Amino acid sequence: MDSEAGASSTSPQTPSSSSSNSNKLSWGNISRNLILAYQSFGVVYGDLSTSPLYVFTSTFEGKLQAHQNEDAIFGAFSLIFWTITLIPLLKYVFILLSADDNGEGGTFALYSLLCRHARLSLLPNQQAADEELSAYKYGPSTPVASSSLKRFLEKHKRLRTALLLVVLFGACMVIGDGVLTPAISVLSSVSGLQVTQPKLNDLIFLACVILVGLFALQHIGTHRVAFMFAPIVIIWLVTIFVLGLYNTIYWNPKILSALSPHYVIKFFRNTGKDGWISLGGILLAITGTEAMFADLGHFTALSIRLAFAFVIYPCLVVQYMGQAAFLSKNLSSIHRSFYDSIPDKVFWPVFVIATLAAIVGSQAVITATFSIIKQCHALGCFPRVKVVHTSRHIYGQIYIPEINWILMILCLAITIGFQDTTLIGNAYGIACMTVMFVTTWLMALVIIFVWQRSIFIAAAFLLFFGSIEAVYLSAAFIKVPQGGWVPIVLSCFFMFVMYIWHYGTRRKYNFDLHNKVSLKWLLSLGPSLGIVRVPGIGLIYSELATGVPAIFSHFVTNLPAFHKVLVFVCVKSVPVPYVSPEERFLIGRICPRPYRMYRCIVRYGYKDIQRDNGDFENQLIQSIAEFIQMEAEEPRLSSSDNSSFDGRMAVISTNGVHSNSSVIVSEEEHIEVITTMQSSKSSTIQSLRSVFEDENPQIRRRVRFQLPQNPGMNPLVREELMDLIQAKEAGVAYIMGHSYVKARRSSSFVKKMVIDIGYSFLRKNCRGPSVALNIPHISLIEVGMIYYV
Repeated sequence: MDSEAGASSTSPQTPSSSSSNSNKLSWGNISRNLILAYQSFGVVYGDLSTSPLYVFTSTFEGKLQAHQNEDAIFGAFSLIFWTITLIPLLKYVFILLSADDNGEGGTFALYSLLCRHARLSLLPNQQAADEELSAYKYGPSTPVASSSLKRFLEKHKRLRTALLLVVLFGACMVIGDGVLTPAISVLSSVSGLQVTQPKLNDLIFLACVILVGLFALQHIGTHRVAFMFAPIVIIWLVTIFVLGLYNTIYWNPKILSALSPHYVIKFFRNTGKDGWISLGGILLAITGTEAMFADLGHFTALSIRLAFAFVIYPCLVVQYMGQAAFLSKNLSSIHRSFYDSIPDKVFWPVFVIATLAAIVGSQAVITATFSIIKQCHALGCFPRVKVVHTSRHIYGQIYIPEINWILMILCLAITIGFQDTTLIGNAYGIACMTVMFVTTWLMALVIIFVWQRSIFIAAAFLLFFGSIEAVYLSAAFIKVPQGGWVPIVLSCFFMFVMYIWHYGTRRKYNFDLHNKVSLKWLLSLGPSLGIVRVPGIGLIYSELATGVPAIFSHFVTNLPAFHKVLVFVCVKSVPVPYVSPEERFLIGRICPRPYRMYRCIVRYGYKDIQRDNGDFENQLIQSIAEFIQMEAEEPRLSSSDNSSFDGRMAVISTNGVHSNSSVIVSEEEHIEVITTMQSSKSSTIQSLRSVFEDENPQIRRRVRFQLPQNPGMNPLVREELMDLIQAKEAGVAYIMGHSYVKARRSSSFVKKMVIDIGYSFLRKNCRGPSVALNIPHISLIEVGMIYYV
């Protein structure tokens, strides 16, 4: 594995390798998973491993202070032990890590699985964009009961909309987690300085300085700072394990008896309603668990299982056991349980390690927040933002400046406003448990539709884990007035932003869909389109995967000349993590051959990065050339029926302009997967030869296409290929619509507020589509158009 790959074991070219390779027991695979397990400590477990800093303190705040006795301490530890055992170990490690989407995990991975197997997607024109992806693997026939449920969900759009809203609400809670985790982790770590009795304002100031430094370092990329993360977390884990073991032996070895669930029953019997309310503090012991599943794409399921089962789980259990043993003999130290349990001789080294570990845990959730924002944008539910790729080798390592500074401001506001880890913990618990609860419901659907298991198994899974999490969630919601309102407000705000953006985008798309240019009108204009066709290629960007956008009629009716070769480009996100380069382009023809008009659908997965590597034009020309030759060899793709020209498309495989190629026919019906190979005598573009002039291989590459002499080539194909090559040499222009979206005069007041104020504000302050698509500004032509929706 590349040393720079850091935490990533899954590349976009082989996204499904993590699941399949985990089952091979070769020595090479075992050593690889051990390395990945080591790396996962710094990325996945930073948040989970720092929970001992504040769990007991948060649990015994409030009404449970009246029950501060040895039995209550034993019961609280028993609750913590069984909570860690049932949810992180049983649910996530043994069950959820098996529900990967081609190696990827998280709520979006579960949703994408459901979209493919039960067709629950709400993305426009999704069928036209994703039907031919090889990642779409369907299982055996669905049982009758599952089949009825599947048809019911597919039939009712409101249910599919509700499912998407639940997923997005979970995503918003993750964003809230990105605000709360740094605040509670850093504030808890610096609270150890209270042993020297400093002023409270000094602690808050120190915490704010650390937080500002943490967010200021995000732009350099996690792969540059992650090297030190794993050793820090491992040192931290060893430290808390030794401390827990020491405290257990020194203070109260009888705490071992609290591993029995009998103490849980005894705890609730003695504390009653107060014990139920204290569950809002107990659940903080499992915060960060979702990262095991969400970060699956960077590792393998086996590596995460090894790290948790053999290191994280025993270290956390022993540490909580040691704290409970200490507190059972020192009840007055509950407010600073962790730091008071540290022997004086090793206090300052442990304090420094705790502070560093808290920063590591914060880093992991900030990175996850960036990934969530990008995935929401891929679903069309978040405004365009600047995405900076901080690693050439790890696609998942990104940095979003706008989101980073928003998180920092919110995090500082939370720290300064609350100044108390207990209040922040109340908010933190709601955010984390909501995400887990959403994941449980999605997993139940995955068991039915993806794993093809009995609906009773899914119901048992949902009833067991859902009921446990519902009890914790209900206890957390009791503390809404004591800080628990923060993640709810943050989630509602981000949901409101997502709704406005999604609503405005869909209305704009529907306008394009209902105002497409008539194909008959284009055919009546003739191949010249009633204007002069000049050399060059015009790439017309549109959100439509079928038909010709209305903006094209503005060109034809208002411009005296237009490009000889026209390509309608549609960039689509599909519900898979990654789309392989071999399946990136879907090429088709619009109008008969003399018109020289083509369609290209460019597909990206929800974790794909649209890199500005300069090869897009060359790959597109290469793909169109392959399609031209393939169309001549496949009569079923060509038709004399003019009405049929817009719709016949084929997947064109391009491995970059350096690649050799051959003709491959997909086993799937009506799909042709083509790759260009110079060495193959049976392919045209043995005939289409690329000559490379590398002025500087790291800065710029120019490509010139040429046709060699080939007497056997169809004259019409040769003429069309020559026109394509000449057009490429003449230059490529990118044409986009500069749209203004306004509500109709007859619209309601609420709709006018949403469209004219909310959506317009977001469009003006987000990145332009040309920047997001990496379109060179010097070659861009924008055409103004007003949409009345």
